[in-house]
Amino acid sequence: MLAITKEARKLIIDMAASETGCHIGGSLSVIDLLIGVYSKYVQDENTRIVLSKGHTAAALYATLYLYGLIEDNPAESYGQKGSLFTGHPNHKLPHIPFSTGSLGHGIPYAAGWALGQKVKNLDGLGIVLGGDGELQEGLCWETAQIIQAKSISNFIYIVDCNGGQNDGYVSDISPIHNLRQRFEAFGFHVEEIDGHNMEQILAALALNREKPLALLATTIKGKGVAAIEGNPDSHYAKIPERVASKWKRSLL
Repeated sequence: MLAITKEARKLIIDMAASETGCHIGGSLSVIDLLIGVYSKYVQDENTRIVLSKGHTAAALYATLYLYGLIEDNPAESYGQKGSLFTGHPNHKLPHIPFSTGSLGHGIPYAAGWALGQKVKNLDGLGIVLGGDGELQEGLCWETAQIIQAKSISNFIYIVDCNGGQNDGYVSDISPIHNLRQRFEAFGFHVEEIDGHNMEQILAALALNREKPLALLATTIKGKGVAAIEGNPDSHYAKIPERVASKWKRSLL
């Protein structure tokens, strides 16, 4: 699994070296979570995976490519005019059920799909990956209320807790206290994990569920590139090729 996450990080760095650049910090923080989720559910036709923090589309495209779910290397045309590899997930690509971008919207998309499965007495699972900054959107908590009210247990909400957002640190802008207790109050079973530890990610995904599951994954923005790790200024970057080559060589 380490080899595929390393290759994914290289692709993300290449997309940051494109004409448009990309949201590299969050893409590097969420990539281990995406790789873990797809490694478990890539063959499961009854599961829908939604990236709600859509600005990290580079990580999603890298994951889909490395698992053979899309044919074209996203780094070769990312952000270019006419390319399907847009800056936010594009539903015109295979295995992307919903286009996302406006923060908060992916959570109700995934929850609505899961509710539809429940109403039809099917066993489909809805999985959404969001961010801690995104939790400032009221829509996230409105959806949590519906999940509780409709007992949508076939649902996993993974929060990429990298501590950063567009304008700085979450703790400086709108800190979210008692996050575990908040999700528990909405009827979730909550697990707190290291979002870069694949064993913990896979173990949490394998839990038997009678309740919706919230995985609070502690991550590092810019993970893998020492020059930008933990720096909220890495939220978006356009880097020259020479820097991209240096960063790719430095990956562990």
